[in-house]
Amino acid sequence: MANDVKQEMERIWIETCGSWENCNEENIQSFLSQCLGKSIDPQYCMSWVEQHSNQIPNWSAVSKVSLEWVNENTSTGSPINIHEPQ
Repeated sequence: MANDVKQEMERIWIETCGSWENCNEENIQSFLSQCLGKSIDPQYCMSWVEQHSNQIPNWSAVSKVSLEWVNENTSTGSPINIHEPQ
């Protein structure tokens, strides 16, 4: 099962970023969003990407954007903002 998740994550990576060298602030958000859409934990995905940070140009900016995305889009990153009907 875990291998299936990794294969799906890698497929999404190829579709969104294509390569480590092509990873940037825009496509990393698309990657994370699509992972979340497939019920793959974005934090797991970022951990995988981070293992290759030395191959990603401008890693500090990519890392910052991805951390912000995770914080805004997952319950483990920060509190969920729920608007209740008045």
